[in-house]
Amino acid sequence: MSDPISEQLATSSSVISRINPAQIRAAADVLAEAFRNGGHAYFMGNGGSSADAAHIAAEFSGRYLMERPALPGIALSNIVPVTAIGNDYSFSIVFKRQIEAMCRAGDVAVCYSTSGNSENVILAAEEAHARGAKVISFTGDCGKLRDIADVPVIIPSKETPRIQEGYLCASHIVCGIVERELFGSRAVFVDRDDTLAPNVPYCSDPDLFVPYGDVPEGIARLSAAGFKVILITNQSGLGRGYFGMEELDAIHAKLRRTVEAGGGRIDGIFFCPHRPDEKCGCRKPRIGMGLDAIRKHSVNPLRSYMVGDSDADMEFGRRLGCRTFRVGNGVSFSDAVEFILKDAG
Repeated sequence: MSDPISEQLATSSSVISRINPAQIRAAADVLAEAFRNGGHAYFMGNGGSSADAAHIAAEFSGRYLMERPALPGIALSNIVPVTAIGNDYSFSIVFKRQIEAMCRAGDVAVCYSTSGNSENVILAAEEAHARGAKVISFTGDCGKLRDIADVPVIIPSKETPRIQEGYLCASHIVCGIVERELFGSRAVFVDRDDTLAPNVPYCSDPDLFVPYGDVPEGIARLSAAGFKVILITNQSGLGRGYFGMEELDAIHAKLRRTVEAGGGRIDGIFFCPHRPDEKCGCRKPRIGMGLDAIRKHSVNPLRSYMVGDSDADMEFGRRLGCRTFRVGNGVSFSDAVEFILKDAG
């Protein structure tokens, strides 16, 4: 009995994994630019797509993950105008008529259609273009709508349920990008060993963990400049059984005390406990810890930095979308702080 369920889960996962990330990124950029400049976004679709459009509009007018000001995401599927326009004129213009009333240059029409051929959505998209607005489409791998959109997000399937699952996932990613880029904090992600303190292999004794002398002042400068400072560290000694959480917590408590005594603050600590052979998603250079930090601390990675001493640290930063700075070989943490403060202006 479970085989058909597993097959459908696998199919859905396969479709979602093949959505073009560049299209999602482009859709987020268009929406962020519109909101930044005082524009509005109008969401529309029919049936299940109408529900998806209203859902995503509410993620902007309410919130997605971050506490922030409301954004003008407006769903055009309200029953009153849809039935009034449909009754008095034609169902084909239920969205076009509302676009005529509200949409202006600098706004965005966000159009959902599994077939890509919904007449009322296409007419609304064309009207939005005529008024100087941009059009984002979410469709399956077919139809006219994707061809007239400024930014098409194409779900690589012709099955309605898979298309709807795909563009809901893509739309949620867009919501997260827009929130972070408009309201996300700046952060400096920092490695621990040989970045903030000399490496003591599999250190289990807080007395042996001694931060570099310039670290407290450097972190204080970053904190004063408005950066969140977030520790990102691989600690496979946990998985290998060389030390336990009590010892690791004691070391990190010492680091916090040392930094706070210098006027700075460690805003978050994220560690990977796994051995390399466990193939986890959090051990650097994989970015699981970074994604957790972004969500928890509302960080915009494009305005953030990664400081570390290894290739894995640099790759982690690049994958996350941060600027990177490498310490070691005579380059100190203070040098990293100077670079960040000058680069960030």
